[in-house]
Amino acid sequence: MIRVAAGVIERDGRRLIARRNTESHLGGLWEFPGGKCEPEESLEDCLRRELREELGIEITPPVLFHVIRHAYPEKTVELLFFECGLADGEPSALGCAEFRWVTPEQLQQFPFLPADASLIALLQQGQPLHDRTINHQP
Repeated sequence: MIRVAAGVIERDGRRLIARRNTESHLGGLWEFPGGKCEPEESLEDCLRRELREELGIEITPPVLFHVIRHAYPEKTVELLFFECGLADGEPSALGCAEFRWVTPEQLQQFPFLPADASLIALLQQGQPLHDRTINHQP
């Protein structure tokens, strides 16, 4: 199973999303930025490294709030979503095709990775993420 740490970064009521490069697996689809954890790498270190590489940003201390497992035909991923904010830097499309700040209502306008569907539904409920217990779906 592949472990992926992703950041749900909020600013002024909008969330940061990124479009995958066309040459990557599921290229062209949108996602919450992050990436695969390296062996022996902590989830927080993975998230910080991936956001630095993809967007050139530093984040506030991340808080885990949502975990899912999703089976694609070729692999299974465990996605660990963290709520965090921007600590330093403005996003730049360094390791992604593009990025956007969108409201929860606008999320449905973008073709997202199938694994992100439950998180999008959660965000559209409009409740603060940090008030939720971790939701783990097998």
